[in-house]
Amino acid sequence: MDGMSRLSDAPLIAAATGHTPSRPPVWFMRQAGRSLPEYRKVREGISMLDSCFMPELLAEITLQPVRRHDVDGAILFSDIVVPLKAAGVGVEIVPGRGPVMDAPVRTTEDVDNLPILDVDVPEVRQGIEIILSELTDKQALIGFVGAPFTLASYLIEGGPSKNHERTKRSCIPIRRPGTSSWSA
Repeated sequence: MDGMSRLSDAPLIAAATGHTPSRPPVWFMRQAGRSLPEYRKVREGISMLDSCFMPELLAEITLQPVRRHDVDGAILFSDIVVPLKAAGVGVEIVPGRGPVMDAPVRTTEDVDNLPILDVDVPEVRQGIEIILSELTDKQALIGFVGAPFTLASYLIEGGPSKNHERTKRSCIPIRRPGTSSWSA
């Protein structure tokens, strides 16, 4: 059975696809799980990003609010910089500050040295498989993505920025697909 037919009775999917759900769907935003005591217990001593790459822990954290409140949707536990870390960019989330890069990207050479993300991140895929095996046919899994500007700004600034001064001043070179030529 494919994912969509499995979710044919899911109120959240019905609402999201423009249909009339059997009842208004309910879910918690991802941050809501962070207030749960069970979340604080399983994350104790484990960094935010490391948690996102441990399939069982990723699933557990995602499913905690669903188990506790029987909501219609699980929000995938993740962070905007997971793709950067998965690609091999040195990044850590510093408490009280946010994502901090090991080395900012400021030159064409820095851009050339950026790793390419493999579309399959096994740890995340395995976590999602665990989550889907536990959700009912009336519950959906909700993911999110970050905007390219935000990720580029983290890379260029080296971390969070209120004004994105370096990012706005940057003329980030873009390699034309299939060529070695650059455009600004």
